[in-house]
Formats: sequence, structure tokens, C-alpha cells
Amino acid sequence: MLPPKQTFDPSERELLALLRDLGDSQKRSLLDFGRFLAQQAETPGQSGEQVPAKPLGLPRPEDEKVVAAIRRLAQNYPMLNRDILLHETSSLMTAHVMHGRDAVEVIDQLEELFHGAYQAHRNKGD
Repeated sequence: MLPPKQTFDPSERELLALLRDLGDSQKRSLLDFGRFLAQQAETPGQSGEQVPAKPLGLPRPEDEKVVAAIRRLAQNYPMLNRDILLHETSSLMTAHVMHGRDAVEVIDQLEELFHGAYQAHRNKGD
């Protein structure tokens, strides 16, 4: 007996079509980013734990991948609302994965994005 035919909404079909067009390295990056997004619901502070007021100062490793940088920056700035950063973070990740933008350049921009969001968060609290 055949399993029931699975139906996909338009965004799922588009994602599958994009995935098929990517090389192995790009597929891994896209999957890593998807995993990161899926983990976003597990933000500090939701379970009553104390959220640090200042960045944790996590160092930037050499040869860091873009997805690892996003994870590191999210950990480094736990006080920031990740939903606010999602659009710009996704755009930078897309520029890297889909358009071949250099990882170091994208990570530099991610660093600026998170630092700027932290400064805005800090100024809002004053």
C-alpha cells in the first residue's frame, strides 16, 4: 500500500525548489540556518531565568561560518529580541547562501547589526 500523497503549501514548494538548485555546501548552510530558526523559540528569559543586561563577550573564531556567527551573536546578545533581528539576519544569510556573498563580509555586517540593536536596546532602557 502506498503512503498518502503529501501536499505542500506554496512556501514549502518554493523552499524545496530552492533546495534542489543548491550545491551540497549551500544545502548544509540552509539546513543549519533552518535549525537555528527552529531553535529561536527557546530564548533565555522565557523560563524565568535571568537575562544578562550586557553582551557576554563571546570571541569571534577564525574561519567562522555564517550560521555559527548568527548562533554566537544570538548567544552573545541574549537580551535582544531575535524576532526584531530576524528579517535583516535572514537577508544577510540569503545573500551568503544564494548569492555567494563572502562569509567574512556577511559576518562583519551581522556583528554591526547585533551591536546596533544592542545600542538601541540600551538607549531605550535609559
